[in-house]
Amino acid sequence: MVGNKNFKIVVLLILLVVSLVGCKSVDTSKDDKIKIGITQITEHPALDLAREGFIKALEDNGFEDGNNIEIDFQSAQGDIPTSQTIAQNFVSQNKDMIFAIATPSAQSAFNSTNEIPILITAVTDPVEAGIVKSIEKTQTNVTGTSDITPVNKQFELIKKLVPNSKKVGIIYNTSEINSKIQVDMAKEEAKKIGFDIEEVGVSSVNEVSQAMDKLIQSVDVVYTPADNIVASSMSLIANKCNQKNIPIIGAEESHVKLGALATEGIDYNQLGYETGLMAVQVLNGEKPQDMSIQHIKNTTLVINEKVAKMLDIEIPDDLKAKAQLIKGDN
Repeated sequence: MVGNKNFKIVVLLILLVVSLVGCKSVDTSKDDKIKIGITQITEHPALDLAREGFIKALEDNGFEDGNNIEIDFQSAQGDIPTSQTIAQNFVSQNKDMIFAIATPSAQSAFNSTNEIPILITAVTDPVEAGIVKSIEKTQTNVTGTSDITPVNKQFELIKKLVPNSKKVGIIYNTSEINSKIQVDMAKEEAKKIGFDIEEVGVSSVNEVSQAMDKLIQSVDVVYTPADNIVASSMSLIANKCNQKNIPIIGAEESHVKLGALATEGIDYNQLGYETGLMAVQVLNGEKPQDMSIQHIKNTTLVINEKVAKMLDIEIPDDLKAKAQLIKGDN
């Protein structure tokens, strides 16, 4: 039987061990560079802008690649198993922080470690994705920003720019939870306005052409969500729609630059910058599990004037006055 004194010592040791379990702190006092792994599901303008914004925020706060931090950027090129391998490699390399861009990369990172701090961005719903317990206080080793799309504002654009439209077509990636969430949001907004929705799901960029050929036969306008397959195929989607005189309302600015008619969305560079500021907080000692998921509240109206002219769509003066106008389609 353990004596009373020895029993107290054992209890104290147990409590000490328990207190040390959980998210690993980033030691900024050590002489070695802080190692930050950046994992990105694929490369397209929105995600690239988020990555650039993140790195700029670090630089603005004294964390510079090659000086006191070491950044290792890896793209999964759209392949989820590759994103899992990247995350596992970052863990085995004992990175001090992981920055995960887009939902699949965030899920892969979270499934690979519950100790290394993970900063996320371009994740529509981190709770639904299973990587945080709540938006207000994540209670996991994850924090960062959500790119939840202002679908209500985008469907109002459809109503204003294409007032005679009745059926809205949506193409989306069936393997990403963030895309399904946006489709559900679109259905809710369509119901309020009185639009019918026709959706078509794809699982790879190779399926986009055939899916679009089917979709444009029966819709008046196409809505493109913030979706990694859609973003990677946006030029193809825009070409097919514009040839049939079908306007596209996109979820973000790069869609419009690549041939969509308009969007009202968030700035992905600013989104990444905000995530970088949160990374600085973590580097300075804050715990991700005590932080909340942040959103960008301000949105920007963007209209492609060349596409509007090609589709013979008159831009109302009130929209033109407040819009960022793009003269070309690329």
